[in-house]
Amino acid sequence: MTEPENNFYNKNLKPLARNLRNDSTKAEIRLWCELLSGKRMLGYGFRRQRSVGKYIADFLCKELMLIVEVDGYSHNFKTEEDAKRDEELQALGFTTLRFPDREVMQDIENVRRTLEAWIFEWQENLSQ
Repeated sequence: MTEPENNFYNKNLKPLARNLRNDSTKAEIRLWCELLSGKRMLGYGFRRQRSVGKYIADFLCKELMLIVEVDGYSHNFKTEEDAKRDEELQALGFTTLRFPDREVMQDIENVRRTLEAWIFEWQENLSQ
């Protein structure tokens, strides 16, 4: 399967993305299986571990220009890095939503509600 040409895909990161897909965390697997695979999130398709600029997004929906990140414990010490990353992704036109591992594992319904609310707001803005 080839990735369509776009202004944010970085083919040089493809091997790393493949490795990350094969080495997903429990929270990433849960989010994928329960909410994001097979267009389960209100009919929108997400991809796992996709390159965006110089980064790899945990989950990416091109149609929504939305990136969903699952942050493990190490992100507690990377707030400045994450903010810079989110800023650079925003410059490419993406919105990043971040969820802690713990929330995905312990309150997946809140993650669902948050994603659905964001999508509903995006749809409303699109129709205006």
